[in-house]
Amino acid sequence: MRHRLPYARPGRRIGLLGGSFDPPHAGHVHVTREALRRFGLDEVWWLVSPGNPLKAQGPAPLEERLRAARAIMRHPRVRISDIEARIGTRHTAQTLAALMRLYPAVRFVWLMGADNLAGFHRWENWQWIIGNVPVGVIARPGDRIRARVSPAAQRYRHYRLRADMSRLLPSRRPPAWCLANVPMLDISSTEIRTRAAHRQGLGQPEGRRGHAASGAILPRCGKTAWFPA
Repeated sequence: MRHRLPYARPGRRIGLLGGSFDPPHAGHVHVTREALRRFGLDEVWWLVSPGNPLKAQGPAPLEERLRAARAIMRHPRVRISDIEARIGTRHTAQTLAALMRLYPAVRFVWLMGADNLAGFHRWENWQWIIGNVPVGVIARPGDRIRARVSPAAQRYRHYRLRADMSRLLPSRRPPAWCLANVPMLDISSTEIRTRAAHRQGLGQPEGRRGHAASGAILPRCGKTAWFPA
């Protein structure tokens, strides 16, 4: 199985952005580029999940989402991976434990949005996650307060790295986390799916509907918004 997994040299600082990416969009691209810069990462891996255990309705087929992700995220330091499907994990803690066994010399950083941090205490084995992997939190300006007062942030407040030290996060021994304030793009996967469904309802040609569902819709700029996966 190992030969089918991404290659990573020892010592690499790799950010992990997990989600259903249903569909991937410009907001995912934007936050990935910001994470590379803010947290001093060598790479970011998109972990396109087989399905989100917190969502009742399943996403689009995995291969479809992988193709869309590779089409929109074109960067030499970003990899699109179905590693969770390959190693048979479903929850983040399981995935991270497996990756740490497979890549013992790699410095992983778990990437999440501020809205995820607000509900992080509800994740399965969330304390194990923050206790074993540094966590990089990307927040739009209006989300910082809610993230900072979340149960997880309060419990681990003494382990928070200042924003001006964010590039040191991959080398910090966990628990360690950092909140980076980043302007967002006004687009989300939910909005894209809604637009695609609306186009189908209007009887728009199949080619256009496929274009919308692939995440190729350009976001409106000038606002800030989060980007749920």
